[in-house]
Amino acid sequence: MTMARHAVEQARTALAEITAGFARRGWFPGTSGNLSARVSAPGEPLLLVVSASGRDKASMTTADFLLVDGSLRPVEPGSVRPSSETVVHARIYGATGCGCVLHVHTVWNNLIAELFFSKGEVALRDLEMIKGLDIWEEGAEIRVPIVENLFDLPALADAVVARITDRRVPGVLIRRHGLYAWGANLFEAKRHVEAFEFMWEYLFRWWSVQQGSPPSAMIEAGQGSVVGG
Repeated sequence: MTMARHAVEQARTALAEITAGFARRGWFPGTSGNLSARVSAPGEPLLLVVSASGRDKASMTTADFLLVDGSLRPVEPGSVRPSSETVVHARIYGATGCGCVLHVHTVWNNLIAELFFSKGEVALRDLEMIKGLDIWEEGAEIRVPIVENLFDLPALADAVVARITDRRVPGVLIRRHGLYAWGANLFEAKRHVEAFEFMWEYLFRWWSVQQGSPPSAMIEAGQGSVVGG
């Protein structure tokens, strides 16, 4: 097996494991979500392994991950189609130089994106889990962009990369859709998704119990970020 083939098989195995773990958490309802890993070096023509379209994530195997090139077409013959959102993955690779992109649909990330959409971002500060994004600053604050969900996927890809301005923040929320997160490698991207999803759930639950104030009332009052409790 050549080194290139070995890298492809490693990526397929790791992505299948991540998919199974996220599926057990309910982060891929229906056949939603998609995952990819780049197997070409930065600066070389894009080659990535990406999840197939329309697959039940709870039962996916390594055979459900395709190798595609910069044209977003499968390199190997077959009837399986890559995820329709592969174009978004490709644009994120080009904009960030990352090694893995993961996309999940959860109730928590949808709620947060909807609540903060008018602001265009959600601010998180002084939360321990921010360290899960490799941000090690006392009292750190980050602002996660939120973009409108667009049916035209190349346009959605453009909207996502246009908001990648703070390179410390490895994620973008899409309104009524989900979270895209990335990392230098598969392990890092997985950790980033887990950190984000913890903070989305914490944020909503904390607001729901704090002084009995619902999130909408607190946003209208100008409390547009969350502070560690």
